[in-house]
Amino acid sequence: MERDRIDPDSEGLLEAKDIERNGSEFSDRDTILREPLLRRRMNTSSQIAIVGANVCPIESLDYEIVENDLFKQDWRSRKKVQIFQYVVLKWTLALLIGLGTGLVGFFNNLAVENIAGFKLLLISNLMLKERYYEAFITYAGCNVILAAFAAALCAYIAPAAAGSGIPEVKAYLNGVDAHSILAPSTLFVKIFGSVLGVSAGFVLGKEGPMVHTGACIASLLGQGGSRKYHLTWTWLRYFKNDRDRRDLITCGAAAGVAAAFRAPVGGVLMALEEVASWWRSALLWRTFFTTAVVAVVLKGLIEYCRSGKCGLFGEGGLIMFDVSSAITTYGTPDLVAVILIGVIGGVFGGLYNFLIEKTLRTYSIINEKGAPFKILLTVSISLLTSFCSFGLSWLANCTPCPEGLKDQCPTIGRAGNFKNFQCPKGHYNDLASLFLNTNDDAIRNLFSSGTASEFYLSSLLIFFVAVFCLGIVTYGIAVPSGLFIPVILAGASYGRFVGRLLSPISHLDVGLFALLGSASFLGGTMRMTVSVCVILLELTNDLLMLPLVMLVLLISKTVADCFNRGVYDQIVKMKGLPYLEAHAEPYMRQLIVRDVVTGPIIHFAGVEKVGNILQALRMTGHNGFPVVDEPPFSVEPELCGLVLRSHLLVLLKGKMFSKDRVRSGQEILKKVGTFDFAKAGSGKGLKVEDLEIKEDEMEMYVDLHLISNTSPYTVVETMSLAKAALLFRELGLRHLLVVPKTTGRPPVAGILTRHDFMPEHILELYPHLRRLHK
Repeated sequence: MERDRIDPDSEGLLEAKDIERNGSEFSDRDTILREPLLRRRMNTSSQIAIVGANVCPIESLDYEIVENDLFKQDWRSRKKVQIFQYVVLKWTLALLIGLGTGLVGFFNNLAVENIAGFKLLLISNLMLKERYYEAFITYAGCNVILAAFAAALCAYIAPAAAGSGIPEVKAYLNGVDAHSILAPSTLFVKIFGSVLGVSAGFVLGKEGPMVHTGACIASLLGQGGSRKYHLTWTWLRYFKNDRDRRDLITCGAAAGVAAAFRAPVGGVLMALEEVASWWRSALLWRTFFTTAVVAVVLKGLIEYCRSGKCGLFGEGGLIMFDVSSAITTYGTPDLVAVILIGVIGGVFGGLYNFLIEKTLRTYSIINEKGAPFKILLTVSISLLTSFCSFGLSWLANCTPCPEGLKDQCPTIGRAGNFKNFQCPKGHYNDLASLFLNTNDDAIRNLFSSGTASEFYLSSLLIFFVAVFCLGIVTYGIAVPSGLFIPVILAGASYGRFVGRLLSPISHLDVGLFALLGSASFLGGTMRMTVSVCVILLELTNDLLMLPLVMLVLLISKTVADCFNRGVYDQIVKMKGLPYLEAHAEPYMRQLIVRDVVTGPIIHFAGVEKVGNILQALRMTGHNGFPVVDEPPFSVEPELCGLVLRSHLLVLLKGKMFSKDRVRSGQEILKKVGTFDFAKAGSGKGLKVEDLEIKEDEMEMYVDLHLISNTSPYTVVETMSLAKAALLFRELGLRHLLVVPKTTGRPPVAGILTRHDFMPEHILELYPHLRRLHK
């Protein structure tokens, strides 16, 4: 059985019908800093967490292979050609995931560049005519309309699409499921909401949402077919299980990174380092193949766009910040400067994560009030962003255009480094060149080499403060929003600022300092090292910077770890997602599994009465039940296996009953096959309400031996809780049976589920251990 009962004071979970928050609960600021967003919300039926910007019921996923008689017969009957079909289909789906994610990534970039480009071109033309007020109203109006549409999509169609999506995908691959995480509606809103949100001028990126988009595409392809749309080929049925879907979604997440950054190797490494909880060599090959497909698709589409057929911007806005032309020789003074950049990045990263947490807690109060308030919040932040972008640009002085430039100065009618804004002919506004540009072009400007005097120190400082603050207040609104671009922008601005200050002692180009600043801030916020290092190198096409990027990432991560956790880990915890860490908490070593098991346990006999099964299914929300053989089927009570709720529902729906209490598995085996018990797609499974059992059938019997997992994982009740937690996570389990150490007792002492390893549950039982919990 899987316990869904949550103690009344349990932190991180809530009651489905009680989602209103008492304002006094937020008065204790010291307490709220340590508790999830869902604190003090009770749950009596199922576990709940925040997915996107909405409250959803969650369940655990079944990554364990159910070795029952049906499974064994299926594998014995499979021919070599069927096994070959299964292998071919896995690679085919990896190919389709790569193609789909590559096309969506290209569409996103192209749409953003053309929508935002048209908006900025319109503003530029009005500014050239000195119609300044009309330009601002047009700018702010366009942003508000785009933002309102994006927020409406999220608020009314798919609230799960709000935010980055990386925490939700990370939780899913850890074994946490919510129907809305990877639903088709979420995919739709993630694509179009991201385009509208980025085009609206928000300080956010489309890179994080692309990871979620890739995962949604993989989930859609891995549904195992659809009876509704007559896609019921035998080949597709092979994927009607969580284990294969998990692998596909891992490939999709890696493909999303590859499509967002044009970094195929970085995508594989990010899936390995940050997103996936389970990894193996076979999955590495398929993930690498998927990201390679994405790279090929993007390369082909970029070549097509170079002919000028893709609208305002020739290369579709796909990120590539080439700094390879800068000289990268460095000495001891340069290393001192790099160490300083790393320390600054770690401090700013810890502060950024702290403020993001504060902001999310505040926004959660507003978002709970309903969709109109989500839209109102989004529109308010849009107006604030427009005021800052347009208003702060007036603080900059007009700068004469440098002589001997290959590019046009000032830039009129297209993207570029030099924006005219209010300046006379032959001059440009450096702040407007950053604010009134797409985020990708602003980064390209900051990364540009050989332009030491292009931006004033005051302009870099103003831009850093604005982007730092706007990035914080923007994350958490009901719009698909990534953190990568705001962090890269802020890091590049203070990196370039420090580079200018240290120019007397360091000979590194200011563009390289901007790159190192971005790396340090990414390391300080994300706490990723290997994947971020490779992504940045693939983005900038500068392998010679590898040692410096590695050094700055290691320093920034080390410094930031002294303050708090990575931003995605913080968000997973705040949302109440029951994520299992790769390591056991110190207090777990002081407990054994018997200490956290609660009862009474509900189990079934090997041949059980239909009425008993139906009553248990109706009265509980448990998803697994032990099956215990009793006389006359065994000499003494013994554990036969574990039966899943979904399998019981299929058996009862098919009314495979017998009037006598006898084993009838062989007769049932002739009527059903493995695919009848395969897991349905999202939200398509049977429910107790779908059963129509007559009164006389309640007294009949059903043989559970056929569908019982005869080899469930078991641990002795005296095992260390820390060791059991590691076993549970590494094997990807949903249920872990606890057996007694001594004889003469029932064969099952209890069941461990994901909830039993959560700090909220354990520390509720043993409050004195809180001092050992960080």
